[in-house]
Amino acid sequence: MVSMIDALFWFSSLYILPFWLMMWFAPNHARTKQMMSNEWLFLAPLLVAYSLAVAPHVLDILLAFSSEMPTPESVVEMFDEDDIILVGWLHFLAFDLLAGRWTWQRLTEHQQPIFVTLPVLFLSMMVAPLGCLVGMLVTQISTEPPSQL
Repeated sequence: MVSMIDALFWFSSLYILPFWLMMWFAPNHARTKQMMSNEWLFLAPLLVAYSLAVAPHVLDILLAFSSEMPTPESVVEMFDEDDIILVGWLHFLAFDLLAGRWTWQRLTEHQQPIFVTLPVLFLSMMVAPLGCLVGMLVTQISTEPPSQL
């Protein structure tokens, strides 16, 4: 029997793929804009999965982070449990997708070509803060003014 941890892990990991694929390969397509403009479609299912995973551990997490300054050792100790690893994974997926969407919006507003948007958004999926930074730099030096919404 599949555990809830495994089910949430695989559901969430696969759920994000269509959104990333659309942002990578069809950044200016109307369907991509439609999908990525609806937070209930691209983000809410991840937030529900995260909420299901974190609910049994909220008190422990709040106590761990509010009772003393976190240390590398205390964070490693906390992530020693499969349930908490899932919470961290879901946190990564949701944040990466939200940050990637924001970066995608900036790149498309600045009318960046796909050979620019694809690697920046791939970087955003893999290491979101770095992808966001690169996206910010690309749009800062862009000569195309943002389109008016």
